[in-house]
Amino acid sequence: MPRRHIHVTGAAEAPLRAALRALRTELAIPEDFPPAVLAEAEAAAKAPRLPAHDATDLPFFTVDPPTSTDLDQAMHLARRADGGYRVHYAIADVAAFVTPGSALDAEAHRRVLTLYFPDGRIPLHPAVLSEGAASLLPGEPRPALLWRIDLDAEGRRVATDVRRALVRSRAKLDYAGVQRQIDSGTAEEPLALLREIGRLREALEAERGGISLNVPEQEIVEQDPRGERGPDHTDVPSDPHDPTYSLAYRAPLPADGWNAQISLLTGMAAADLMTAAGTGILRTLPTAPDGAVARLRRSAEALGVPWPHHVSYADVVRAADPTNPRHAAFLQECTTLLRGAGYTVFTDGHVPTPAVHAAVADEYTHCTAPLRRLVDRYAGELCVAAVAGDEPPEWVRAALPALPDEMAAGSRRANAVERESVDIVEAALMRERVGEVFDAYVIDVKEREPSVGTVHLDDPAVVARIEGGATRLPLGEWLRVRLTEADPGAAKVLFAPA
Repeated sequence: MPRRHIHVTGAAEAPLRAALRALRTELAIPEDFPPAVLAEAEAAAKAPRLPAHDATDLPFFTVDPPTSTDLDQAMHLARRADGGYRVHYAIADVAAFVTPGSALDAEAHRRVLTLYFPDGRIPLHPAVLSEGAASLLPGEPRPALLWRIDLDAEGRRVATDVRRALVRSRAKLDYAGVQRQIDSGTAEEPLALLREIGRLREALEAERGGISLNVPEQEIVEQDPRGERGPDHTDVPSDPHDPTYSLAYRAPLPADGWNAQISLLTGMAAADLMTAAGTGILRTLPTAPDGAVARLRRSAEALGVPWPHHVSYADVVRAADPTNPRHAAFLQECTTLLRGAGYTVFTDGHVPTPAVHAAVADEYTHCTAPLRRLVDRYAGELCVAAVAGDEPPEWVRAALPALPDEMAAGSRRANAVERESVDIVEAALMRERVGEVFDAYVIDVKEREPSVGTVHLDDPAVVARIEGGATRLPLGEWLRVRLTEADPGAAKVLFAPA
């Protein structure tokens, strides 16, 4: 599980950029696509394999960050006459553009995942596809895998269908705009139902013991350039051409969670189709060991996060407020219980046991982001075949055995990109503040080196290493810490007890 996300909103400081370029080189990130791959992508963009079924009459909309152009999913939500709901969920049909065994296909297997750096992304597919012909951009007809999932009045799934179809999105929406429309009552019914269905699915998630971690995202923000004092009480430059930057936390909006529930619903439906058909690939996660949960309980107690003995870990996470700094520190530490996720392939009806994703608390698969994740293209093909009663394509069956290892290697690289990028950004933005003292919470302590651990600062929003010499760090407690090192070139921020 990635440690934490970070979003850069315009910090163009030279040390940061140089360090990020060096990180790309160190991790051997494949930035440019080979000419043969680009040529195939250009040709495919002009002549995709189009489906026979036309669903362009459905007014789909997408919900993504405002700057996103690689749009995998579009939805349309409606009420059914029996009091239930109908979810239409269109997923970009990457297989309409990528021919098995082609140079484009081989390059996708080499890259595995879209990689996200603070200053840009390294896409899984060439931009002519991922941000153009295959992306579900508004106003453009696109080939898609069209899911139709019927729910009862409580949000439980009662019927599932998926087929190839031509779709057209009507609107590109972002999370903040969606939240405003729904909260103000100005959203039209297909959008307003996102809250209604999302809340029902969240209730069912709680019922089955699943969890969704609303971990705050670290975000670089530009300080006010008008000579006022920033939130850290340091002087802000009066020259608007010489801004300074800081780190802050952005708590997810409720709309983020409701949107995620539609994706989770589809992933669970896909897992059911594959297990019924006897061939598939599941996303699995083992249950956290008791010792890890006990350790987290100690952190919660020290941070002042209520956790009665009769309350489950999942219920505590759901009750946590990501806008509360202590709760945010707790949620950050909760990610340690979600390590160990992987992919499990099964064929010929031999579904592994257990095959559950512990956080979803059900069987689940990745199938809703094929523009950004390799495995989703294969899961989608398996589901289309299952609904049609057909055998999976041979190119899918042939690729299945190697997919778990490919995805694991790609995930390790993506996690390294995220981990190192965050460290670089923090170091670049803190390098002028070495020697300053900050308030922090100790969110992790090494068992074998109790003087070494991790601290969580509220302001600025930094999560970094602390070394306390001969002093045992107080896990989960408040501590005054001094910044002793901030080197973007070494991707390192280091604190010590003050």
